[in-house]
Amino acid sequence: MQTVKIRTSQNIDIDYEVAGLGDRILARIVDTGVFMGLFYALYIIVIFFFLSEFQHLDGKSVPTIIIVLGVVYSLVSIFYDLIAEVFFNGQTIGKYALKIRVVNINGARPTLGQFLLRWVFRLVDFILTAGIGAVISVAVSEKKQRIGDIVAGTTVVKTTPKTNLNELFFNYQDEDYEPMFSGVSELKDSDMTLVYEVITNFKATGNSSLVYNMAMQVKNHLGIEIPVGMNEYDFLQAVVKDYSHVVSRQGV
Repeated sequence: MQTVKIRTSQNIDIDYEVAGLGDRILARIVDTGVFMGLFYALYIIVIFFFLSEFQHLDGKSVPTIIIVLGVVYSLVSIFYDLIAEVFFNGQTIGKYALKIRVVNINGARPTLGQFLLRWVFRLVDFILTAGIGAVISVAVSEKKQRIGDIVAGTTVVKTTPKTNLNELFFNYQDEDYEPMFSGVSELKDSDMTLVYEVITNFKATGNSSLVYNMAMQVKNHLGIEIPVGMNEYDFLQAVVKDYSHVVSRQGV
């Protein structure tokens, strides 16, 4: 499974899975379906409007209207991906539905120049090669990049959290349990998901610097000190246990 490290707002690098060929094709199908559906709905509305007002139109107006609609459709279809990805954090409607988005290959948000470059190379990916170039490139490249992605230094990643909160927050039946860090109630579910992601990443990669950075973030946020003799990994596990206990008690 190919991954890309994305730096979160907490300055923690988390691995996100690269979107595969199937995800990207489905996203394109959704985009095409939604776009065509909206266009034809608008087209029907316009036609009914002009039919009702037909008596006020001369014979030259109808072809002109059709041409204008064709031009508008062409412009929107050409610039749709670029505009959507620039203004909606690397996502079109299809990418949003499939929970994938465009990112810089180093995990950051792509620049306007990168979005523009990958959009320009749609000419190569989808028009000059009839889509075959994009399919082959995504299938064989290490980071699942189409030609435009390779040139622009971008790729597409899945945005669905890898951690299920139900797996993270487990019930503690011991009513006598006393949390070590009472301030964990200040944390949010999203914070704890991030902590769990770091723990999971450490188990898979042994990246101790990731654990250290996360521990410092949590420590500073809660305004506490890590107990003497407790390492950063055990500290994060204790925070998870304390938070899980607090959450389970709130549901009682």
